[in-house]
Amino acid sequence: MRFELFIALRYLLARRKQAFISVISLISTVGVGVGVIALIVALALMTGLQGELRDRILGSTAHVYVWKTGGITDYQAEVQQLRKAAHVVGAAPAIMGKALVSSPQGKNFITLKGIDPTLEPNVTDLGKTMQQGSVDAVLSGEDELPGILIGKQLAQTLGVKVGDVVNLLTDQGTLSPGGMLPRNRKARVGGIFSMGLLEFDSEWGFVSLDFAERLVGVDQVELIQLRVDDVDAAPAIAQNIEASNSSYRAQDWTDLNASFFSALSLEKLGMSIAIGLIMMVAALQIVASLILLVMEKSRDIGILKTMGTSPRRISVIFMMQGTIIGVVGTVIGAIAAVALCWVLTEYKLVHIPEDVYQVSYVPFIVTPADFLLVVVSAIVICFLATIYPSRQAAHLDPVQALRFE
Repeated sequence: MRFELFIALRYLLARRKQAFISVISLISTVGVGVGVIALIVALALMTGLQGELRDRILGSTAHVYVWKTGGITDYQAEVQQLRKAAHVVGAAPAIMGKALVSSPQGKNFITLKGIDPTLEPNVTDLGKTMQQGSVDAVLSGEDELPGILIGKQLAQTLGVKVGDVVNLLTDQGTLSPGGMLPRNRKARVGGIFSMGLLEFDSEWGFVSLDFAERLVGVDQVELIQLRVDDVDAAPAIAQNIEASNSSYRAQDWTDLNASFFSALSLEKLGMSIAIGLIMMVAALQIVASLILLVMEKSRDIGILKTMGTSPRRISVIFMMQGTIIGVVGTVIGAIAAVALCWVLTEYKLVHIPEDVYQVSYVPFIVTPADFLLVVVSAIVICFLATIYPSRQAAHLDPVQALRFE
C-alpha cells in the first residue's frame, strides 16, 4: 500500500481521540450518497415519463402525415405508392374532424377520425388496444347504423357500452329558411379502446371513411398516415418523401409534439440543476471535514515534514482522503439509486395526475448515459473539493505546527 493511501485510510478510520473526525467523514460520505441517489432518481423519473409518453403517443398516432396538393382522389394508389418509400412499414388513409357526441347520460366534444379498418392497424395500435368490440365494427350493413369506436374514459362520460346508440352533431347540416342547421346523426358504439393516453381515451372517436366524409363534409381522403421503422429518423423520412414528389407535403411526429417534449426536456433540466445543488452541499461537507482534519492533524503534518515528507505527498494524502469519501459515497449512492428505481418501477409505486401528464403511472428508467454522467460528475466534484484543504496542509509550516507541542 502506498504511503499516502495508508495515512489517508488511517485518518478516515481514526478512533478514540479522533472519533469526531471519523463521524464528520461518515456524514460527508452519506451526503455524497444522498446527492447521487436524488440525482439519479430524478433523471430516471423524467426519462421514464418522457419515454412512456413518447411510446403511447407513437402508438396512438402515425409517425408521418402526408398531404397532397390537389387532394387525394385514389387513396389506395397513394397508399401503395408511399408504402414503397424507404423505411416506411405501414400506410393508411384518414379524415379528421370535430363533433359533439352525446347520449342520455352525458356529452363531450371529440376529434373524429375516419379510417380504413383494414389499413389502420398498420400505422397505429388501435387494434391492439381494443378492450371491447373490434376495429371492423366501424363498418355497417345496409340497414344498420354506422359504427363508432370510442375511448374508455369517453364511454364512462357518456355512460354507454358496446351496442348503444350515440348522437353526433357536426357543423355540416342542412339548409333551411332560417339558415344552415347542424345535422344530428346517430351511430352505434362498435368498440371501446384504451390507448393509455387520457387525450385519446376521452376525446377521440373512430368511424369509417364513408361516414367521416358525410360528417365532415368532404368527398375524398384528406391525408395518408405512415409508420416508419425508426421513429428518430421520421424527420429525415418526411423530407425524403417531399423531395420524391413535389405534390407531397409531409409532417412528422416531432413537429406535431415539439412544444410538449420541449417542455418536458426543460423540466428535466431544471430538476437536474436543482437537485445537483445537493452535490455541491455534499462537496462543501468534504471541504469542511478536511479543513477540520488539517487543523486536528497539524502536529502530525509537522512531524511528517520534519521527517522529510514533501509538500506534494502531504497534499496527496488529503486529496486521497477526500476522493475516497467521494468514491465510496458515489458507489453506495449509485447502487442504492438503481435498486430504488427498480423497486419503484417493478411495483408501480409512483402515481401522477392523469389529467395533467396523460398517464397515471411512471416507470423509472436509468439510462447508461445518465448513470455515467452522475457518477463521473460526483467523483469530479468531490475531487475538486479536496484541492483547497490539501493545499493548506501542504503549505503548513512545521515550526509553527510544533511550537507549542
